[in-house]
Amino acid sequence: MKAKATLKQIAKELNVSVSTVSKALNDSPEISDLTKVKIKEYAKLKNYKPNVIGLNLKNRKTKTIGVIIPNILNSFFAKVFSGIEKVADEKGYNVIMCISNESAEKEAHTLEMLSNGTIDGFIVSVSEEAQKNQDYDHFSAIINDGTPIVMFDRIAEGVECDKVIVDDFDSALNATQHLINLGCKNIALLSSIDNLSVGKLRADGYLKALENNTIAVNSNIIIRTDAEDDLKDKIEKIFENKIDGIFAIEENDSVAALRIALKKGFKVPEDISIIGFADGILASRRLSPSLTTVSQHGIEIGEVAAKLLIDRLESKEEDIPYETVVIKTVLKERESTIKL
Repeated sequence: MKAKATLKQIAKELNVSVSTVSKALNDSPEISDLTKVKIKEYAKLKNYKPNVIGLNLKNRKTKTIGVIIPNILNSFFAKVFSGIEKVADEKGYNVIMCISNESAEKEAHTLEMLSNGTIDGFIVSVSEEAQKNQDYDHFSAIINDGTPIVMFDRIAEGVECDKVIVDDFDSALNATQHLINLGCKNIALLSSIDNLSVGKLRADGYLKALENNTIAVNSNIIIRTDAEDDLKDKIEKIFENKIDGIFAIEENDSVAALRIALKKGFKVPEDISIIGFADGILASRRLSPSLTTVSQHGIEIGEVAAKLLIDRLESKEEDIPYETVVIKTVLKERESTIKL
């Protein structure tokens, strides 16, 4: 007995999209007669049979959105989820949240598991492992099967879908420039997310600010690592240099910098000004002095991502151009910065 072919296999063999195969087999007027005949004959040859259950699931709207985030402990992702849930609730959609724990395998498994008719579309922030390995095939496969994805914050550049991002490069450039304008001349950079796209963009923004002000790059006060624990092991060394400012590109990095600076007897902000990236409760309310931060507007990011996805799900048009929406950040000045 011959094995049944799938839409994906037919599309691959004939070098066309899954959508084209599906439309041809359903006699869509969008597909030429020649292409229809070619695809139908090949499908018959390969013993293709439509999955009636699968079709019913695909055609039935579940009014449910799947959200996959890398880390539940990060306050930024919690705020984004809050924004998603707000819009989803207003539009009559339910939300299922899953956590990849930075694993590409778990991310792919979750996408496959939920895309069988459980949900209508996904909102995703890409896992650390997927970005590190540049492994995005699992996203493309889901999109090709007709399930839309909106990516936010951490995105896959090569995957065509709607995206919501922060102006990471400009935000870092402006934050570093703010420290320079305050009179800081020796500004340390701290990063525990250098393997992520957002981490690289923020580091590049810092370096560009130094270049714009003809400040020489001092590698002794730049720490770029892939892990928070690794950063903490190295962070004390930067205080051996005469630094007067710190730009930390992740919230936990800025909190660690503040605590170690105070422990070593430095006055913040009189001796050292500190700016962190993100705007969680810890930075703004539970630290003394409170941290000046780059606010990412997590709730707004979630709202925009949910609107993009729902608009696409409810649109009667096909082949709508994908959008990339850039959310501008705001520098929230608190007690950890002062003009020298």
